[in-house]
Amino acid sequence: MDTLIKTKVGQFVAKDYRTATVFSKYGIDFCCRGDRTLEEVCNKNGIEVETLLENLNDVLTQKDDIVIDYQSWPLDLLADYIEKKHHRYVEEKIPILRQYLEKLCKVHGGRHPELLEIHTLFSEASGELAQHMKKEEIILFPFVRKMVKNLEQNHNVQPPHFGTVENPISMMMQEHDNEGVRFRKISGLSNNYTPPEDACNTYNVTFSMLEEFEKDLHLHIHLENNILFPKAIEMEKRIVEGSKSSVED
Repeated sequence: MDTLIKTKVGQFVAKDYRTATVFSKYGIDFCCRGDRTLEEVCNKNGIEVETLLENLNDVLTQKDDIVIDYQSWPLDLLADYIEKKHHRYVEEKIPILRQYLEKLCKVHGGRHPELLEIHTLFSEASGELAQHMKKEEIILFPFVRKMVKNLEQNHNVQPPHFGTVENPISMMMQEHDNEGVRFRKISGLSNNYTPPEDACNTYNVTFSMLEEFEKDLHLHIHLENNILFPKAIEMEKRIVEGSKSSVED
């Protein structure tokens, strides 16, 4: 048990993504703040460690044939998957959601002023996420693919212009934190995406889409923060150590 409570939340989710449902149930951020131990989040949120462990064990012992083991994927495949699935999802949903939110603000903004703030927050997220994803697609992901290829072919990797992969990763993680804060505000303003009694069909659809968008973003950020990023840092260190050994030989 001592080992389990010292395990980081992100490690639980990286090993089996089904545990994310348990952490979400208790309001524990497993993606942007997945570097905290089970003991830390329990102490902060007033949760009994034994209760949380029981909930996690219940999920982990369920038979499920569709669990995806992202941990076992090569890093270049994981980068491709994030770009083609999650980046494309964000690009596809943003214009639709912005259009719906603009409509809601015009029709319902007078009675529900929180919609105006939700619209502002989502518009900010739209611009930030677009820039964020481009930086990953142009700078970080190509370098990850290059490291994988060069390791397979036993070639040295030229030092990148950004010095070390930890530099862009640090920036990406800070931007992830910013989005985590932003969407927690959106969730709070929308009463956890619960439409009011006078909601029209567009209102219901928009809140449902916003909730789905946040869930996808959680998985998106989790795959990067808890799997891709630490493994990329580890890979770069292996390459550097290998280069030093070659020089010494």
